[in-house]
Amino acid sequence: MGCKASDPFVPIPTISAGSEAVVLGCGSLLVDVFDAAVDGATLLISLCGLVGNGAVLWLLGCRIRRNPVTVYVLNLAVADFTFLLFMLTYTLLYFLKDLSCFMLPISVRHLVSLLLLSLFAHNMGMYLLAAVSIERCASAFCSGRTQCHRPQHLSAVVCALLWVLSITVITTVTSLCLSHQHEQCRLALIAMYVLNFLLFAPSMVISNIILLIKVLCSSMHRQHRRLYIVIFLTVLFFLLFGVPLSVWNFMQHFSFDPPGHHQVFFLLACINSSINPFIYVLVGIGKRHCSLASLQVAFQRVFEDLGDDGVGSNNSMMHTLSSAP
Repeated sequence: MGCKASDPFVPIPTISAGSEAVVLGCGSLLVDVFDAAVDGATLLISLCGLVGNGAVLWLLGCRIRRNPVTVYVLNLAVADFTFLLFMLTYTLLYFLKDLSCFMLPISVRHLVSLLLLSLFAHNMGMYLLAAVSIERCASAFCSGRTQCHRPQHLSAVVCALLWVLSITVITTVTSLCLSHQHEQCRLALIAMYVLNFLLFAPSMVISNIILLIKVLCSSMHRQHRRLYIVIFLTVLFFLLFGVPLSVWNFMQHFSFDPPGHHQVFFLLACINSSINPFIYVLVGIGKRHCSLASLQVAFQRVFEDLGDDGVGSNNSMMHTLSSAP
């Protein structure tokens, strides 16, 4: 059975599949320079992103006090780390197809599973960004005169529900599409993209527009500004580099001739998942001289600012005001 471009979740048109396995063997003497360059860049950026997100996981897991916003940041780092890990594996196999003379019997289901897992983590990143944007937008209008009663473990509960939602969606899509139930698979894909494009993406964009207006038009505390800048930049880069992969996937599943090269969209998505730790560092450093010591301080400064921006805690708010630079 051949591997068709119209099959769900198989954006690998140059790989021919046998009934048992795909053989990734010696590439031709004439290697596609563009493909090799894109694959090499994807591998390099993925490795850098794994290191950066690993540092975020270590800091938030071991060094920084847990708080409402950093719970979202920690889960976002997990989602980005997962996406990069599976994209690194997929791209490495795809890269070896052209440049290696090792015979690697890889089943089509293995390659499709890697793409599904990366899509699961990609969707989870969108869900988390939408959740933190909505929560910060709501908290931005809570002043000292307004009592905002926020449950203590709300962020953890929301993150847990989003993980359950993402796992349920991708499990449903996977079971229907890999079992060749084409009509049900198509309906599941439509439901997933409606959820992404009509619910989470618009709420994320609208919340961040409100946050941006709040930052530009108000004289809020400097630490609050830094927090909202971090969130705004994270969402902006997701829209620029992450959303194109979702759009391309949508067009691939519901169009006979989707435009563009799938490896380029994977590269853009890897840039999106790798850039967040650098946003935290750059916003934390500000105008200070960049050094190895200042990088660690910048991470802690941004994360502590996120923590001090908690809602519904007078002690936390007083700590923020008293520790302001």
